[in-house]
Parts: sequence; C-alpha cells; structure tokens
Amino acid sequence: MTSPGNRTLRLLSLLQQRRHWPGGDLAERLGISLRTLRRDVERLREIGYPVDAQPGVDGGYRLAPGAVLPPLVLDDDEAVALTVGLQAAAQSAVAGMAEASVRALTTVTQVLPPRLRRRADALRAVTVPAAWGATGAVVDPQVLVAVAGACRDSERLEFAYVAADGARTARLTEPFRLVALGRRWYLVAYDLGRGDWRSFRLDRLSAPRVTGQRFALRTLPAEDAAAFVRRGTDARSAAHVVEALVEAPADDVRHRIGPWATVTEEPGARCRLRMETHDLNWAALALGSVEAEFTVLRPPALRDLLADWAGRFDRAASAPDVSGSRARSGGRPAAT
Repeated sequence: MTSPGNRTLRLLSLLQQRRHWPGGDLAERLGISLRTLRRDVERLREIGYPVDAQPGVDGGYRLAPGAVLPPLVLDDDEAVALTVGLQAAAQSAVAGMAEASVRALTTVTQVLPPRLRRRADALRAVTVPAAWGATGAVVDPQVLVAVAGACRDSERLEFAYVAADGARTARLTEPFRLVALGRRWYLVAYDLGRGDWRSFRLDRLSAPRVTGQRFALRTLPAEDAAAFVRRGTDARSAAHVVEALVEAPADDVRHRIGPWATVTEEPGARCRLRMETHDLNWAALALGSVEAEFTVLRPPALRDLLADWAGRFDRAASAPDVSGSRARSGGRPAAT
C-alpha cells in the first residue's frame, strides 16, 4: 500500500477528474478498503477540500465547490495544457487577463518538472497563434515569467536590451513592476548602471538572468508604475494623445476598454476617455467597441480618420446586393 500522503494526493486527483465517484470504484482504483477510503476523505476535508459524501446504494463522493481555492493536483497532460494556455493568455488583449496570467504562469512554471516544461515549450513552439487586428510587439512568455519572478522576489536582474535606435547594451537592474500599457509590456526598474529609474519594453529585452542578490525596494518617483511608464511615453511623444467624451457610464466603458485607456466620470451618465497610441486605427477600434455615442475632443486627425471610415462603411452598406437569391433563401433557388 502506498503512503497516506501519496494516496491522498492520488485520491484528490481522481475526485477532480469526475463529478461523482462511487465509493467502491474509488477504493478499487486506489487499492484500499472502504474504511481506509473514508479516512482519506476525512484527511482531505481537514486540509480544506470540501468532499461531499452520499450514502446508499448509489452513493459515493464528489468534490464540491469551496469557499476558498485549495491547491490543485494536475496530471502531466493537464499541467502542460495549463502552462501553454497561460502563455497564450499572457499576451492577451482581454482586459485584466494578461496581468493575472503572468502571475499564474510564474507560479506554475517554478514548480513544473523539467520534463513537463520541455513538453510545454515544444507544444508552444509549433503552435501558431491567431492575432486579431494590429497587435503590439510579441513578448516571449519565458521572458515574462523570468522578469515577473525577479519583481516578486526583489532579486537583481541582468538582461540584454536593444534601444529604439538599435543600440545594444547590457543592463543590471533592481526590477520593480511589470506594466501592460498600450498593448505593450514594460518593466519598471532602477538601472544600477545609469543610477536612475527606467522603463524597458519587454519585446526589446532578452536573456534575463537573476543574480541571486536581493535588494530593498527604492521609492519610485511617480504615483505608481503605470504612471511612470505613461510619463516616459508622453515625453518621447511619438504617440497620439486621444481624448473623447463617451455617452455611457464610466464603469461600462472601463469594462469594455480595459487597461488601454484612462476613463473618468463626467456629469450626466457619461465619461471622458483618454489613451495614448501610436496607431489611430487602434483608437478608432477601441472607441467603436464601447457601443455608445462619442465625441472626439482630440486629435483632429482622429476625426478625419473616422470620417474616412464612415464613408467607406456607408458605401459598403449601400452597395448593391451581389450575393444573389441563393444567399437570401438559405442556398435554395428562388421560386419563380
């Protein structure tokens, strides 16, 4: 018979695989008696897993939803699928998904056995993601994981960096926070070589390596990391600053736009939206996605772009129907 600890983990894995297990089937799979099974179920309950027991001929056990999330037990295939899924979600444009995925990916990766990490990397390498619209530069998920871990553990981080002018440098930093802004990822860190705070685009960062040296956090000269990055991108001023009044509640607009814009409430159940972008097409897409009336305050170039889009959409909507009667009749010839 296996040890109680290993057997309990195996029991937990089985309970997570099916909604309901007859007691006899569980005991047979584990190679134990029904009496031992009851003790193992009680052990799971003691450490926070809500296991429901149903008596009778058709009775058995099931893992019920709990008030808290206890540790999960995954088999090899589930662990690989979870890792690959989190790597994809880490580059997601879904509001709030990217940041949470990076944190989860960092947690999972540090406990993943090397053999499973190799399987996950191989699967990711041969998978082609489908992108929607124009996206920011691609960031290697392993870079995200390494940098996030260094931020979390307050360990000094070395990496190679390519500046906007193509210059390649080696940096030694005290990493502070990761920021997702304008469909790009940034690392906010104290650059020990320059003696000052810097923001680094992660798509230009490679070969990150922790030195093992811990440090005390310095005071960031900004309200938060996102404000620091915004200030830096504004100073470079390559981006367009977009402002618009939207005829919808601020909470609704934040839910649709996510972290890509700043939304503040205005009187009369409307709000003011502000974003920086290098591509006004992205701003037009974002404003269209809120599904509400809006007025562009700046820049004038965005109003010109929207007028051009409106003309093309209007022409497309009023164009003659060239699909024929087959499309209107579900594929059948029209009756004569």
